[in-house]
Amino acid sequence: MSGVARDQDVDIDLGQLVRAVWARRLRILTITLVGAGVAFAGAKIMSPQYRSETRILIEPRAAAFASTQQANDASAGPLMDELNIASQVQLLQSADLLKKVINDLKLYNLPEFDDAASGSAMSSILVKLHLKKNPLENPPEERVIDAFVERLQVYQVPGSRVIGITFTSKDPKLAAAIPNAMANVYLSTQSGAKLDSNSEATRWLEPEIEGLRQKVSEAERKVAEYRTSHGLLQTNGTTTFPAQQLNDISAELTRVRGDKANAEARAQAVRNALSSGEASDTLPDIMSSQAIQRLKGTESGLQSQISDLQTSLLNNHPRLKSLRAQLSDIRTQIRQETQKILASIENESKVADLRASELERQSETVQATSARAGEDEVGLNALEREANAQRQLLETYLVRYREAASRADSNSSPADARIVSRAVEPVDPYFPKVVPIVVVAAVATLIMSAIVIMLAELFSGRALRPTDAASETIEAEAVVEEKHTPQAAPIAAAAGKPVQPSMLAVVVDEEDAIEDVKAAEEVEDEPEDEPEDENEFSVASVADYLTGSRAPLAIAISPTGDNGSAATVSLTRMLADAGHRVILIDMTGSGYPTELMVEDPAALGVTDLLCGEAAFGDTIHGDRLSDAHLIPQGQSDVRRAMRGVDRLSLLLDALAAAYDLVVVECGSADVAGVSRLTRSRDIEIILSLPEVEETIFVALMTEFQAAGYERVVLMSGGEGAEQTLGRAA
Repeated sequence: MSGVARDQDVDIDLGQLVRAVWARRLRILTITLVGAGVAFAGAKIMSPQYRSETRILIEPRAAAFASTQQANDASAGPLMDELNIASQVQLLQSADLLKKVINDLKLYNLPEFDDAASGSAMSSILVKLHLKKNPLENPPEERVIDAFVERLQVYQVPGSRVIGITFTSKDPKLAAAIPNAMANVYLSTQSGAKLDSNSEATRWLEPEIEGLRQKVSEAERKVAEYRTSHGLLQTNGTTTFPAQQLNDISAELTRVRGDKANAEARAQAVRNALSSGEASDTLPDIMSSQAIQRLKGTESGLQSQISDLQTSLLNNHPRLKSLRAQLSDIRTQIRQETQKILASIENESKVADLRASELERQSETVQATSARAGEDEVGLNALEREANAQRQLLETYLVRYREAASRADSNSSPADARIVSRAVEPVDPYFPKVVPIVVVAAVATLIMSAIVIMLAELFSGRALRPTDAASETIEAEAVVEEKHTPQAAPIAAAAGKPVQPSMLAVVVDEEDAIEDVKAAEEVEDEPEDEPEDENEFSVASVADYLTGSRAPLAIAISPTGDNGSAATVSLTRMLADAGHRVILIDMTGSGYPTELMVEDPAALGVTDLLCGEAAFGDTIHGDRLSDAHLIPQGQSDVRRAMRGVDRLSLLLDALAAAYDLVVVECGSADVAGVSRLTRSRDIEIILSLPEVEETIFVALMTEFQAAGYERVVLMSGGEGAEQTLGRAA
């Protein structure tokens, strides 16, 4: 049984999957060793295959005596293109090249390249069944080529211009010889192709060059005659005389016009200074006059003398009058000199104007002459273009002819490729790799065995658990704070013995809430140890049954009191010693399981949790004699705690998610009390009766079956096989 209800969402129990794999570890190890042994034997039976590789670099190559220009032209060719590299890969796999290698190495004499001639039994059967074409129908040469191609691999190294040639063979010497032979044949073929191309180019260029020489001479003669007849003499090799003369006149005219504009501007500046009475000594033309400079010096001296004498003489003194008269005369001379400078500048402007007029007249005359020369140059340019085209073509043919003639020798035309890595004879076989094959086979067998075991656990339902258990853990602690007042139902006591009532038998109503709860009497006498007979209702048998059923929750009922509770404690410890995670919840009225398992009698327990006086984690304690866990009875008021008994179902679901089995010892509870603990009927009911009384057992079994509980298990003091009673048909 999986312990999961049909209408309940489930999740995968990873811990159970790991435990299932670990429990079958010897079987998995044996299967893994067998798989590794088979792989080792198969690898040893296979014939070893050897592989070697040659690498070729595709690059432009020129002769050692080639000029720099020729080398540059070769490097600028299309060999850098990826498509050209791919084309060379296909060329290396061409049938002509392969045939030459096969003939050079005489591979058609080797049985390795003609397996169809000997043939295998399986191949013969397939041919007779028409499932395979008879290889003998193909010519021997084609069979050798097919076998050769199957072992050959030619590829371009990614991100480079290197081509790899790899060959696989049973003979290590042959695996190295074939790639090297293919590289040599490829280089020889490429070099021969270039030599043939150069010879053909030389033969074609010789008559073409001779005809071009005559055409160039005739074109140059026509150009010279046309230039002489039309007077189109050249001055500097490119420009005619009229054009050069027109250019000179235009440049001179521009300069003269600039001089005229400059002179007019200077004259206007002097006139503005004279008319406004401003100082003219800041103008460049005035400052450059030596006479002005001398007069300015004299004026400055007279002003200095007048200033000195005014401090000691009156204004009407003859000396001051004489100096003022001299100063006035000097200033008159300065204005006169300024007028002369202005007249000189105006004369410069007039001269420039006259020169500009003359140059304009000459320019018009030269323009007319140049226009006529331009019309004549149209015909001259046509002749020169024809002569230049013929001359350039002749020079190009001469260069190509010299290049082709210099490469006429076989040694002067290297292939546009070179070998960068030659194949060497391999020492270790390429296939099979014994160690990797064995390791991979062992790991694969190990993984597949574990997967099969996990799938078996999943399909059987043993690795499934409810998905809502984790969320109900938080809900269980939150609900503790709520106040509910459920109605409890009385439970019948065991016949013939005074038994301490279970906590579930406590009935709480509004009128009895104020009554104090009397402490339950503790049972001081330990249950007598009875010899456990070999029977089918023993504690060991019930433990085996619970382990096989994988039930998440078991409700233990002890109608006879503490001796039944002691048997439940023994059951819990036995399951814990077997390696299961088990927790016992003490719901008895006497608290006898708490006394047996916990050293501290005042430990917090289920009543404290339901009253909200303890946290969920503080109520879980370890058993003093085993690895089992216990939630004791607690120290809080039982009646007040039982008001929240409905919340126990949430706590049980949460504990079922954390433990393999949750055992609830209810003491002498009845069906009504058990129904308050869980909402599900898919649980195990254990009737703990150390001394089986048929009347009590039949009555309880009938009562639980009528309430819908399908599985009721009897547990007595003896040992033996379990028996499940009262199962639904």
